[in-house]
Order: sequence, then C-alpha cells, then structure tokens
Amino acid sequence: MSDTRRRVKVYTLNEDRQWDDRGTGHVSSTFVERLKGISLLVRAESDGSLLLESKISPNTAYQKQQDTLIVWSEADNYDLALSFQEKAGCDEIWEKICQVQGKDPALDITQDPIDESEEERFEEIPETSHLVELPPCELSRLEEIADLVTSVLSSPIRREKLALALMSEGYIKKLLGLFRVCEDLDNREGLHHLYEIVRGVLFLNKAALFEVMFSDDCIMDVVGCLEYDPALVQPKRHREFLTKTAKFKEVIPITDSELRQKIHQTYRVQYIQDIILPTPSVFEENFLSTLTSFIFFNKVEIVSMLQEDEKFLTEVFAQLTDDATEDSKRRELGMDDLQVRAAATDIFSYLVEFSPSMVREFVMQEPQQTDDDVLLINVVIKQMICDSDPELGGAVQLMGLLRTLIDPENMLASTNKTEKTEFLSFFYKYCMHVLTAPLLANTAHDKNSKDLQEGSTKINPVCPGALRFMRRIIGLKDEYYNRYIIKGNLFEPVINALLDNGTRYNLLNSAIIELFEFIKVEDIKSLIAHIVDNFYKALESIEYVQTFKGLKGRYEQEKDRQSQRLNRYRRDARSLDEDEELWFNDDDEDDDGEAVEKSRMEDDFSDSYGKYMEAKKGAANGANGANNNGKAAAIPAASPVVTPNNSPTSSVKSVALPATPVVKTALVGLVDYPDDEDEEEEDEEEEEQSPRKRPRLSS
Repeated sequence: MSDTRRRVKVYTLNEDRQWDDRGTGHVSSTFVERLKGISLLVRAESDGSLLLESKISPNTAYQKQQDTLIVWSEADNYDLALSFQEKAGCDEIWEKICQVQGKDPALDITQDPIDESEEERFEEIPETSHLVELPPCELSRLEEIADLVTSVLSSPIRREKLALALMSEGYIKKLLGLFRVCEDLDNREGLHHLYEIVRGVLFLNKAALFEVMFSDDCIMDVVGCLEYDPALVQPKRHREFLTKTAKFKEVIPITDSELRQKIHQTYRVQYIQDIILPTPSVFEENFLSTLTSFIFFNKVEIVSMLQEDEKFLTEVFAQLTDDATEDSKRRELGMDDLQVRAAATDIFSYLVEFSPSMVREFVMQEPQQTDDDVLLINVVIKQMICDSDPELGGAVQLMGLLRTLIDPENMLASTNKTEKTEFLSFFYKYCMHVLTAPLLANTAHDKNSKDLQEGSTKINPVCPGALRFMRRIIGLKDEYYNRYIIKGNLFEPVINALLDNGTRYNLLNSAIIELFEFIKVEDIKSLIAHIVDNFYKALESIEYVQTFKGLKGRYEQEKDRQSQRLNRYRRDARSLDEDEELWFNDDDEDDDGEAVEKSRMEDDFSDSYGKYMEAKKGAANGANGANNNGKAAAIPAASPVVTPNNSPTSSVKSVALPATPVVKTALVGLVDYPDDEDEEEEDEEEEEQSPRKRPRLSS
C-alpha cells in the first residue's frame, strides 16, 4: 500500500453543493462478486476499512478533470470524486473505466449525461438537428452567437453538443481574439454580446472548457469580457484590480513555478465566481457546480503541493519561532492585527474545508499540551463572539467553520469509529462553557435589579437570544431535552415574560405564542402536561389566541385516552362474583345420574379456574402498572415550585380549571391559527372584549 500512484482522497457532494472529504486511501479496480462487475474499491490508509465500493456502470458518465480527478454520479444528487496524488494513478484508473465502458481513454468524459425525458423528446427530432452548428467567428455574427449560447442553456442535450463544438474548433480563443478587436475599436455592442457569450459558456458547466478559459493566456481576456455587462452604464475595472491592486505577497519565497501558477489561477477564478458573476437565480444555481468543484480541487492541489515541499513549511515555522525575526516580517505571520486575523481565518477555513477530521484530531490533542483558554476551538469561539466588525463578517465565517467541525453528520464513522464520540465529549468538556458563556451572562439573575419587586417570583428574565435558543431545542422534539426543561422549570421565566409584556402585541409576544403553538400542534405530551399542570391557572385568561385552550384540550384528550386504556383491564369485583355464581348454578337441573361426574368436573374446574383468575388478575395488575408508568412518562409530576425565598414547596400547586365554555372574541392578536376553530366551543352571536393578561405568575 506504499504505492503513491494509487493514493486518493474520496469526496462526496453534499446538499449545499460543497465537497465533503470522506477520507484518504488507496484505490484499486477489481471484480466484486456481490456487485457482479468490475468495481472501484478504496481502502483507508489508516485502518484498511472500506471507504468506497462502486461498480463501474456501463451507462454512468465519468469525467476526468485537471489530470488528477475523476468525477461521476452514482444516483440522483449523489456525486463522487477521486482526487489522485499522482497523474499516473489517475490515468491507470481512467483507462480501466474506459475499458469497461468500451470508450477511448483520450476522451475526458465517457458518456453524455442525458435524462430520460430529454432523450425521448430528442428521438422525435430529425438526425440532422443533433448537431450544433456554430456561426463563423466574426464581428458581424456576435449577436447570432450570443443568441445560440443563451438558447441552449435550458436543454442538457444541447449544452453538451455546444460544449463539444466549442472544444473541437478552438472556438474560445477565436472569440477572445474578437474581444481584443472590439475593445480596440470601442465597439460597445460587440462587447455586450461577448459578455453574454462568455457568461453563457461558463454556465455550460464543463471542466474541459474551464481548462481553456482559465489558462494563463486566456483568463484575463475572459475577465475583460465580463466587465461589459449590458446592465451597467460604465464597465467595471476588474482587470485593473487583479493586475495592479491585488498583490501576491510571498512570506516565504515559492520556488515551484507550477504551484505559483496554480495559486494565481485559483485566486482569479474565485474572484470571477464571487465578485464578477451575478448571484445565480434558482434556474441557474446548478450551472456553476463544476466551477465550484474546479476551485475546490485547485485548493486541494495547492495544499498537497505545500505539504510535499520539504523546505517551505520548515522555513515558515523556523521564522515564527526565531526571536530574531523582525516585527515587520512577523506581522505577515501572526500578530493581533485585523488583517492578520482575517488571513488566519482564511487559512483556517481552508484547513477545515480540506479535512475537518484532521482539524478535530489536532484539537483533541491540545488539552495534553496547553491550558483551556488557548485551545484552538476556544480561540475561534472567542474571536466569533468578540468580532469588532459591525456587520459581523468574520463572526459569520467562523460560525460556519465551527458548525462544520461540531456537526455529527460530518463525522466519519467509516474512517474512525470513535471520532464522533471522542470529539463531542471533548467539545462538551472543554469548549461548551466558552460557547454558552455570553448567553448565560445575558440571562443571569441580578439579585439587586430594580426591576424585581419584593415578593415577585419572576426569575431569569428571558432575552430574545435565550428564547430563540429554547425554541430551537424544543423544535428537536427530543425527550431528553424535554425532561431537562421540565426538571429545571424553564418555562416559568418564559411565561413570566409573556405576562409581564402586558397587552403589547410585539415580537416577543408573537415569539412566545408561537413556541406554545408549536408544542400544541406537534402534540409534545410531556411538555403539554407540564405546562397545564403548573401554569394553566396563570394562562387561562389569555383568550386573544386559542393556543392555551388548545393545550388544555390536548391535555384532557390524553387523560381520557389513559382512563379508557385503564378501564379495559379493570372489572368490577361484584360482577365477577355474579358471573361465577351463574356459571356454577347453570346446570342445577341436570339429573342425578350425572351428579357424580359433575362433582368431579367441578373439582377439576375449581382448581383450573382458580389458577386462571390468579393469572388474569396478575396480568391486569401488570397492565395497570405499565399503564401508570406510561402515564407518568407522558404526564410527569410537576417540578417543585420556586418560592420567593428559593425554597421548594413540598406539594404540587393546584390548578383551577375554567368552568365556563370558551367564547371566541372579536380581538385578534399577532399570532392566530386557522385550526383554532376546531378546538373550541364558540358562540358566534356573543362578543366580548379580550380580558387583560394576568400581571405575573404567582407562586
């Protein structure tokens, strides 16, 4: 397994159209009996586990990109990629794929991806229309070329045909030659047509075209074409920015010319995607997926080339640790400086994007070497919390990186079966208190607060951040969290906030009402029981929405269901005795000849029936116990009520239930729901004003 030619990284495309690293291993092609065909196998270099097992299908479209990539789709919305360390290994596997499919290895794609509906329509068109004939590449035909490129974007078949035509005739370089002519002549109409053409060619989403367009001798002309957007009064000056404003600064000289070229290309292509091209519409959002992949794998290649450079990283760390390094030089490597911090964030984002598992492995080793305060994850959290940018640009970027690192779905069980358990345990032990500190500080109880009047039971006033957090937790519908909420009596400050809000119909009011409405609609039984048992008396007067009446209705329905279930196993003792007596007296009128036999039968039955009744009563008791346990789970005992002196009372406080029917009022609040009418008894002829909310929840 030491052969580096077959060393690959496995990637899958996620729902956000980003590539996820699935691990590093060695690829082989072999016959798999279970799959009945030649398959690609990738085994992890760490433990030999199987990272990939994919049968080479005769009808799958495989693409070779950038000499070291093979990309294909296994099913709808499931794209795979192999990134080879060496070109020779990529060529070997590519030849095997082409051999199985009977294709020429000189091609960069083995199939034209055609969906069935498109293929059926295409069969009805005469054969001659299969070809896309390009107009002559002349100034007078630019409008015709632009119309052609724009018209094919809605058809996968025609996009494929046009891409092949553009590649086979060297058409791209001819178009860019016309761009230089139009710019010399200041031919604005022609330049506007060239903008539409180049933009449309990018939307063809073909890696082979990108290789030409983003080459050193073409990319600046491509950028130039994209400056002349017809929607703009004056063209943008993107080329001036890339050539004069943007400077390539080498902290450590890069001697590898191929690496330098790759860095320049990646920066410019990223600039095209992020700055020049407009935000794609819903129709266009998948047109640039290959461009995203092109940039991503360029970055992978850059990192790999830096790792393989024996001198570069050694020199970087030598200068960082050398006390003689001047501040002006060190500033480029690391200081408490806004620009340096932004650069460090970018570097960290590339590392997380390249291999989140590698970053997790590193941070889990840190507690053995350093204090909690300087752990990498804690530094990231603090930078996120303390971002000085009013628009929070850096905080948003760091938040995305942190989410990637702690997302359990992004942790690979196949390469490291303990990664999820170990990293999450590490995070909760060393980092969670840092992440939650601002939230806890913002909601902490201030004993000296003037807002708290003597005798008030209001604790931990709810801020909008804490309310959103609680809503997200309840939205998980996880009973583990629900039990924690019940145990901590965490609804009390929420309800206090609702009551203290008074008659104001504002965002806080709507958010709290929506929280309880969600609990009602989703029928979260444990929370419904807790709310009704402990807080309904304080909430029953709120009638401008029917949410709380609906919660009470759900609660009563569940109680009825539990009662009916119990009654199924319960029989009256007297009725049992009457049934037994009737049974025994049923045959009293039989003749005397059967008396002896009957006596024997009664004796036998007496023993059997006694055993049967004992077993039945035991089953009924067991059912009652089980049902009571189920009821306890669904309707837990109320948590101790907190009194002003913070001593829990020994009994559950009683709740008075309303005796009058609910009357629909004419006043409508910010939150109302169409299903409220189904849960209430209404009298449409009666109207009354909404009663005021209770001032505060009392103990």
